[in-house]
Amino acid sequence: MTNDTRSRIRSIIAEQAMLEPDQITDASTPGELGIDSLGLVETIFAIEEEFDITVPFNANEPEKSDFDITNMGTIIAAVDRLITEKAA
Repeated sequence: MTNDTRSRIRSIIAEQAMLEPDQITDASTPGELGIDSLGLVETIFAIEEEFDITVPFNANEPEKSDFDITNMGTIIAAVDRLITEKAA
């Protein structure tokens, strides 16, 4: 994962959470950042647009999704995996 990717993802999440990017750690959960389910969906749309990827996330059944939203670290790792898969 490049620092640029991590930085871009944190900026997207920070914008949604109305925080500064440096306030977001890999351990931060969406709930801790004040991102509700609607905000999470908007964040995923923004990530898809930013990286031109499709995120396999079902907002109606997030527990059945292949996209781990446990915390920011898992979200960043999952986005990085999708970017790598797209490039292959």
